[in-house]
Amino acid sequence: MHFLQLFIFWQNRFQQSVGHAVAWLSLALVLTTAAAVLLRYGVNFSASKLDESLIYMHATLFMLGIAYTYQQNQHVRVDVFYQRCSLRTQTWINLLGAILFVLPVMVFIIWAGLSYVGASWAIQEKSLDASGLPYVYLLKTLILIMPGLVILQTLGLIAQSLLTLLHVEEPA
Repeated sequence: MHFLQLFIFWQNRFQQSVGHAVAWLSLALVLTTAAAVLLRYGVNFSASKLDESLIYMHATLFMLGIAYTYQQNQHVRVDVFYQRCSLRTQTWINLLGAILFVLPVMVFIIWAGLSYVGASWAIQEKSLDASGLPYVYLLKTLILIMPGLVILQTLGLIAQSLLTLLHVEEPA
């Protein structure tokens, strides 16, 4: 098996594993939101930790699910022209878009987020609410993990685009 095909195979498998694992947060988010609403309006009880856990789950779901969504080709795209293009033209659009837009933006997010996340880790940042969750620094770490996953997915997309343009058979 060609090196690029092997990379694409394992990268896709990794993104699918992350995506499927993170998808369970959707269920947890719905159940926790329902519990928070029932507690707040049913028995007049509210807890900062419960409310903040909703924010953590929501952020984790989206930040770790972005690369999987990209891998599944379910990301936002202007399909008015794209859908009418040939496979070769679509492949060129994907390749150039990945190289000219996705990679630079993800590298910028990492560059801009390093000091921000580093400062949060340095002080082991906690919630501003005294009874809130003490793991804000872990939540902020998603700012670096997300572009890392997207870069990995983008490299897989670039490799697949190159193989398609070179007419190499798609990996299993």
